[in-house]
Amino acid sequence: MEQRRRSNTIYLLLLFFFLVFTSRTNTSASCRRRTVKHLSTTPPSSTPLQSSITSKVMVFSIASGILIGLVSALVLAFLVRCIVKYMQQTPILKGPVVFSPELTPKSLYGALGNGIQLLGSGPNGKYHKVVLDNGLVVAVKRLCSPEASGSSTSRNSVKRRLQKELELLAILRHMNLMSLRAYVLESNEFSLVYDYMPNGSLEDVMTKVRAKELELGWEVRLRVAVGIVQGLQYLHFSCDHQVLHYNLKPTNVMLDSEFEPRLADCGLAKIMAASHTGVSCYSAPESSQSNRYTDKSDIFSFGMILGLLLTGRDPTQPFCVDGASGGSLGQWLKHLQQSGEAREALDKSILGEEVEEDEMLMALRITIICLSDFPADRPSSDELVHMLTQLHSF
Repeated sequence: MEQRRRSNTIYLLLLFFFLVFTSRTNTSASCRRRTVKHLSTTPPSSTPLQSSITSKVMVFSIASGILIGLVSALVLAFLVRCIVKYMQQTPILKGPVVFSPELTPKSLYGALGNGIQLLGSGPNGKYHKVVLDNGLVVAVKRLCSPEASGSSTSRNSVKRRLQKELELLAILRHMNLMSLRAYVLESNEFSLVYDYMPNGSLEDVMTKVRAKELELGWEVRLRVAVGIVQGLQYLHFSCDHQVLHYNLKPTNVMLDSEFEPRLADCGLAKIMAASHTGVSCYSAPESSQSNRYTDKSDIFSFGMILGLLLTGRDPTQPFCVDGASGGSLGQWLKHLQQSGEAREALDKSILGEEVEEDEMLMALRITIICLSDFPADRPSSDELVHMLTQLHSF
């Protein structure tokens, strides 16, 4: 009914402006006919001055008619555009929006209202473990709703943009991506529903490795690196429109029961400013210096993760370069490579066979290339897939 009323409004406006334009055109035509008739009955004794004035009046009438018609057409086009834009405006949806047949809005909404287990939290949101009434286990990331600040119009605009972007992200399907199963927009929270990953994030796993609570061999670490870059390759080259991650780091790399990686929060930092954690050691130099972000910026972040997998060291901690503390992981690796001491950077807990050491040293060179200061010097995700999958052949 509402759609029909809007359509009728458009038709009435079109009819109104058509009648106005037709009336103006007929008036102009009538003026021209009267002018022509007057000229035809003018006695031969009319002066050149009178003929000149009559011609100017006729030209002015024609020009006025054309101008009025153009203005009327522009005004009509503007109004129609505004009306169509209003009709096509994305409605703000309430309650769960589900993209998976395994979920139902009723079961999801009921589960979110019950007690849920906190998996972890950080500056970009909190993860919860939720068990639905059908036994399905999902992970829910809760964020601050965009309606916390700004005018009502501004908040609604942000919500509509978020909904549109999230619907695009829900279409993404790849074995190395965390698929968005549903989202819930509430009064003061924004909840994203993903598959539950039993091994948590790569950050959780590497923390256990450093504490010697878990062993993670080079074969598994290489598989994690390959999976991450395959996910980036899909985002950068296989989607209809290129998708950039914007916030790639270990906390956004989830691991399933087989330690297969899945990228989470793809593009979330772009569409939801409240979730953007700002510049970190995983951020590319150009993203903080000139606010530019490209697919090569994602590659820099991947280089930091690959360095983490190779060294086992926390990239957020300062590194000693040339006897001075305060260097970055990339600077430290470049220094060791140039001094011929690259082996010293490798995680001692996974050094074993000579073949594995050669592969790790080659991967270390790839890491240094990914951490180049200039984006053009970094490889693409497409090239990285080939480079990493061919390591066994070296």
